[in-house]
Amino acid sequence: MTIEELSKKIVASRDINASISVLKSFTRITPVVQKAIDFAIKQHSGQFRKSGEEYVNHPILVASLVGYYGGDEAMVVAGLLHDVVEDTDCDVQTIDKIFNKEVGNLVEGLTKIMEIRDVELVPSSSNEKIISSALTFRKMLLASISDVRVLIIKLCDRMHNMMTLDGLPFAKQKRISEETVVVYGPIAHRLGISSIKNYLEDKSFFYVMPQEYKKIDDFIDEHRQQLQLRLNHFASKIRVLMTKAGFSDDSFKIIKRVKHHYSIYLKMQRKGISMEEVLDLLAIRVIVENTLDCYKVLGIIHQKFNPLIARFKDYIAIPKENGYQTIHTTVFDDKSIIESQIRTFDMDKTAEFGLAAHWKYKSGGLNPKLEWLNELKAQNEEIENIEEFYEIAKDNLYSEDIAVFSPKGDIFTLPRGATVLDFAYEVHTEVGLYAKESYVNKQKVPLLSELKNGDIARIVTSDEPQLRCSWVNSVKTGKARNTIRLNCRLKIKEINHKVAISLLKSTFNSKEVKILDWLEKENLTKKIFKIATDSIYFKDVVNALKKYTKSDRLIFPLLKIDRYKIKKQKFENIVVYSNLHVSNVYFDFCCHPKRGDSILGLKKGSDVFVHHKLCDRASKLMDKNGAMVFVKWTRDAPDKYKLLVSLENKKGSLATFLQYLAKMQINLITIELGNSEEGHADYFEMILELPDVSIDSIRKNLKSKYRVIEFVSINDAYKN
Repeated sequence: MTIEELSKKIVASRDINASISVLKSFTRITPVVQKAIDFAIKQHSGQFRKSGEEYVNHPILVASLVGYYGGDEAMVVAGLLHDVVEDTDCDVQTIDKIFNKEVGNLVEGLTKIMEIRDVELVPSSSNEKIISSALTFRKMLLASISDVRVLIIKLCDRMHNMMTLDGLPFAKQKRISEETVVVYGPIAHRLGISSIKNYLEDKSFFYVMPQEYKKIDDFIDEHRQQLQLRLNHFASKIRVLMTKAGFSDDSFKIIKRVKHHYSIYLKMQRKGISMEEVLDLLAIRVIVENTLDCYKVLGIIHQKFNPLIARFKDYIAIPKENGYQTIHTTVFDDKSIIESQIRTFDMDKTAEFGLAAHWKYKSGGLNPKLEWLNELKAQNEEIENIEEFYEIAKDNLYSEDIAVFSPKGDIFTLPRGATVLDFAYEVHTEVGLYAKESYVNKQKVPLLSELKNGDIARIVTSDEPQLRCSWVNSVKTGKARNTIRLNCRLKIKEINHKVAISLLKSTFNSKEVKILDWLEKENLTKKIFKIATDSIYFKDVVNALKKYTKSDRLIFPLLKIDRYKIKKQKFENIVVYSNLHVSNVYFDFCCHPKRGDSILGLKKGSDVFVHHKLCDRASKLMDKNGAMVFVKWTRDAPDKYKLLVSLENKKGSLATFLQYLAKMQINLITIELGNSEEGHADYFEMILELPDVSIDSIRKNLKSKYRVIEFVSINDAYKN
């Protein structure tokens, strides 16, 4: 029975007897299963769905789907009872007592997952949508770590919800479908259950993007006869060729199909093409008895039809992590382009039923690798931000993946677009952290080079960790991003502690031993790092420590002028808090901190030099006991302007111009070189941050000395 036939049968079951009849067709009704049916009917008595049918139909039909996917007795019983703890006065302890601990654990795992069937839903346009999906992700995955069967039952529950979504208002249909496509579809993929994945994605697509769905559906409907003729023609050729090659009629099977609506839509979006330009709209699947036959069929097809080599993938030799094994090849047949998938009968069962194939058929295929569940558990314990967990979870469930090899031949599965540094972190967290150089296919490449399917990557490590905090958005995998973030946070916290002590040493002009002693006496040691980021806390700590200074803390005792009073001083886009005199603030040449970066201020004479907190030079200057002041960005960002200026084509002209900008306290953000239309002069396009002064005076000064082509604000309302 196909999933489409199963769906029709389940949707048609509108009363208890019909639902039980469906259940009986997919699982044996043991005394325990019968007890669970009776218990569910009793507990849900008087409860009705939005459609008006008795609510107990839902758990009975969910259990039917669990049975269809080969679930054992405990799974079927848990499917029957999955809503009793949530929707009735029954608790998990009662389930344990009436049934057993195994069933109780499955029901408890299902209950921990937030149900969104009838609760108030977050509007699809709301910013809270990501957080809502993230919470669902985390609850689902963490509840399933101890027993992956929870995920299978939950997927069956969501399948039945999608089968019966017509009875809900449009807003709920759309919201539930949105969550289904971003949460449940990827999980079904990761477990290798393509029949559930494809069904959930197409149903969700129908509700979330009805117009786009209709366009694809109308195209297929309009061209159905022509498409079917092409498929039949190609399949007939393959059948004849295989028979000539010695395959008997009962030793293979050919399935013809047009690609799923949602996969067509994704391909159109990913490649920016129209429906007519989708190359592999048509596909056949050749199913044979053994692996050797797969390669025989591949040879038969490639001998007769020209293949698109770039589209060839051998997932039998290099299986996907979800256990999927199939050879994919796309070939020309007259004017048609058709994808051919070749696999064994066991591989076909695994592709359709994934993890569940081993329960349903008790044989064949590869088990999906489930290490990602335990990895997510470990990462969940380290991650404070729910959106970060969601990001990592989505990457772990990513459907578009590539296989990359280590020099020893080990296979690593990464999302498409992953970099060499992503590969390093996938090998081991320490390899990513200490990565110094990288080689792909024996060629030296930058660590942020994008990998392709089949690449062989080698990482050379250094003796010191390489934090690379600015690369956090350049890597692709959640694991790499999270590890970089985590290590950078730890490093920043360590630096903040060091900065805090230095700030207090500079403020009180005292040695570190004395400062630490004072902090110990005031019980401030544990939170001392906060001084580096919180100006109010900095002032509070200074006020608390004043009493330990000598009596000369008042410069003029009679006037009561406090030499340790922290004063606020504003300079362009930096605010300084210090008891020391500051004349000017400069950005040092070594690290070029940008607005929003973590910064520190080192004092030299009456000037302050601002560095990025991760700047190596700043760290060395701090170690030399350089005086420090508290610095932070001003709340309001300075205005940004685009300047196009033509300079004389002679040595030193750009350096002179940049010195002139510095004298006017103008901060250069970016600079690009181009050729003017005349061809005899160079012009420069710059993005500048201007100090809080008259823009007219700056414009006048620039035009009086240089040929200004354009000088406009990029904060202009019309340019947003």
